[in-house]
Amino acid sequence: MKLHVSYNKGESSMNSTHKILLLLLALCIFSAESADPLGQFCNSDTSIKSGSTISANIDRLLSALISKTSSDGFTATSYGEGQDKVFGLAQCRGDVSSTDCTSCIQDAAKQIRQRCPNEADARICFIGDLDTSFGIFYFNVANVTDPETFNKDLGALMDEVRKEAVEPKNEGLGKGETKVSPFVTVYALVQCTRDLAPLDCAQCLAIAVGNFDTFCSNRKGCRVLYSSCYVRYEIYPFFFPLNSNNNMADTLMAIVYP
Repeated sequence: MKLHVSYNKGESSMNSTHKILLLLLALCIFSAESADPLGQFCNSDTSIKSGSTISANIDRLLSALISKTSSDGFTATSYGEGQDKVFGLAQCRGDVSSTDCTSCIQDAAKQIRQRCPNEADARICFIGDLDTSFGIFYFNVANVTDPETFNKDLGALMDEVRKEAVEPKNEGLGKGETKVSPFVTVYALVQCTRDLAPLDCAQCLAIAVGNFDTFCSNRKGCRVLYSSCYVRYEIYPFFFPLNSNNNMADTLMAIVYP
């Protein structure tokens, strides 16, 4: 699940406004995995006052995001007026149930206020625009045994699921699997926030997949998280419906960039 909260910050000497972003990334998956968010970004150089109108509006916005997202898995909305107007976006991973989505949205809304209670992200970010300025990368520490074959088949699979994701009917979600040997199957899932245009979604996914060589070369699994899209592949099933025989575990390393 992805949750964005932002507000207009007016400047007395200028007529322009900036949208300042609070960001929390949390992945909605089955309960066997940790409920902790995969990543977060709060900029300590920016602040809002506790008890201020903006702070109160953020609380009201989060309540609206919880109620509106549970039915459809995605919402982008706002609350307040003028310089105190706040904007929010929330989205669950496309393969999770509505029950799990609601639970994750509720948890994310709680955690974003606990982890970033009086802070805002100083990046200029407009909801609906492509944003790959901040990334989190997770990779399996184990390498594949046949990199040439694996990378060839992985590339073909990623091309397939990326094409699926940009089709309007799929709402930014693509997933699939391919056999690279009689004993190894690769599973992949990609997703863009639904407010992105197909071209921006395609660009975000291309940038994410393009990081495989840098951060995940020859690895058995990798995840790339940006504000606008998410990419993951593994050698075991991880998206719904899950294979009941899946009992694999992996050891991950994480990189936050920049």
